[in-house]
Amino acid sequence: MGKFLVAGIVQRETIVQVDKIPIEYTGVAVKPNTIFISTGGDAYNESVALKWLGNSVDFMSMIGKEDSLELINPKDSEVTLVTDYVLPRLRDTPTAVVFYDKTRKQQIFEDAKEIRDVAYDEDLFRERAGRAEMLVVSNANFCRPLIQIGKELRKPIAVNIREYRKDKVVYNEDFLKAADILYVSDDHLVGEPYEFVKSLAVRYRPKIVLLGQGAAGLILYDKEKNIIAHYDTVKTNEIVNTVGAGNALFSCFLHFYNKTHDSVYAVKNALLFASYKIGFMGTSNGFMTEGQIGQWRNLIWRDGR
Repeated sequence: MGKFLVAGIVQRETIVQVDKIPIEYTGVAVKPNTIFISTGGDAYNESVALKWLGNSVDFMSMIGKEDSLELINPKDSEVTLVTDYVLPRLRDTPTAVVFYDKTRKQQIFEDAKEIRDVAYDEDLFRERAGRAEMLVVSNANFCRPLIQIGKELRKPIAVNIREYRKDKVVYNEDFLKAADILYVSDDHLVGEPYEFVKSLAVRYRPKIVLLGQGAAGLILYDKEKNIIAHYDTVKTNEIVNTVGAGNALFSCFLHFYNKTHDSVYAVKNALLFASYKIGFMGTSNGFMTEGQIGQWRNLIWRDGR
């Protein structure tokens, strides 16, 4: 069982299936079973997935002062998170509306409320970081102090940037420099993917880079193994909803990498985990067990690893 500290945003999410992105104006569209309301957010999704895989997880976030902690552990939750480190410091909990179509395109509207301006408890960060094997840090503003704490404690730091945009480089620079393991989506990527990954490796010197490429798979860079390689997606389920697939992939990779320090093995498992997850509605539903991952891995790769 690994010990993870996961810090970042939890939000209320409304997920809407549409015919295509961008959305065409139609006035009122009546479409049964196309709107799903749940709890989400990168850090929340990653915490649930890591807990599902059997890890100890300290989830550190902030919600609205008047909100119930049932937001973190809804009544139908398959796993539950410890809520001791979810602080009610905000006027309102962040919210998001996610539109998606069958081609995996997404259009997301986020309302972070005032979370960019409210600080987390640094003493709590430090106390829990000291107990963790790995820190999983979202690029939320309140997570910046955790970066320095992690470096001081010499803890591995995994960072989910989501997307790399030139207009956000200054904001993300601290997170990029701190990352031992860096996950980036290819949304808004300009240029050749391999060259982009190489440029990240040269500029920021992480041990691992994962470039998520949606339906095309991912690119893995491993400094210690001296590899940069593309891996195709695999199919274990029919696609229902791809929202949260990147969080599932990243979480599963971290679980197996923390356990084995074998990035290729971890990537194969992560691809399986994410492929199964997209057969379910909601960002934090539909996870494989380790046993199921092993069965599928042996069917597809037949290499024992």
